[in-house]
Amino acid sequence: MEIQILGSLAAQERGVSVVPSAAKPRQLLALLALHADRVVSVPTLMEEIWGECIPRSASTTLQTYILQLRRRLTVALDGDPLRDAKDILVTRFGGYLFQVEPGRVDAHEFERLAAAGGTAFELGDHRAASDLLRRALALWQGPALVDVPTGTVLELEVLRLNEERTTALERRIEADLRLGRHAEVVPELRVLAARNPLHEGFCAQLMRALHRTGGSWRALEAYQRLRDSLVHELGLEPSAALQDLHHAVLSGDVDLALHPATAD
Repeated sequence: MEIQILGSLAAQERGVSVVPSAAKPRQLLALLALHADRVVSVPTLMEEIWGECIPRSASTTLQTYILQLRRRLTVALDGDPLRDAKDILVTRFGGYLFQVEPGRVDAHEFERLAAAGGTAFELGDHRAASDLLRRALALWQGPALVDVPTGTVLELEVLRLNEERTTALERRIEADLRLGRHAEVVPELRVLAARNPLHEGFCAQLMRALHRTGGSWRALEAYQRLRDSLVHELGLEPSAALQDLHHAVLSGDVDLALHPATAD
């Protein structure tokens, strides 16, 4: 079983898709796949599918959705004498478990690589951190579960994954900056800063990269764009860390890269 969550939902057994087209069974599969090899309780599944308005027929309907998923698994297994659909979508006390081999869910692999990259970064191995985080980020094919309607449970999971993606991206760029790859990351940071006009972390990294490549005036422009956005949208001034970075660029601090801003 190969499962993709970081983009459009995909789940294949022997090259055959087991993803249903109907919205609610699709939600069900997405939640079970995201928590592969862990029991997802019936109340959690019901909350995702129906929210607070759970109908009296919810238990029966949920069992029907499970049956539909198992039928698709049965077709994909194509008469395998050693495996049954119930061996993959397993009934457990109070819930269901989607059994998948380790490393087959892209979201889990992303989290594994991102954690390893974070550890390498904290240990000062910026080259390994950059490589691991780059591999983790390459697993993303678009917004998580972009083609799945999300209820209250999946919505929070998608938010968590997107925040982890942003953290991994910031850390990977930071590792590249520590490796002296300032010119290489400038184009990427320009796009990120434009797409995230209130994100101080990307702005700070862009300012440092521009400053270290001789574009101090462009770094000051980046700061002013962020400040204008913060004041206009939120009525706030940039953080103290970013203001310190701004003053450092103004003063021509050549050691700026050794003292990165901590703004998020």
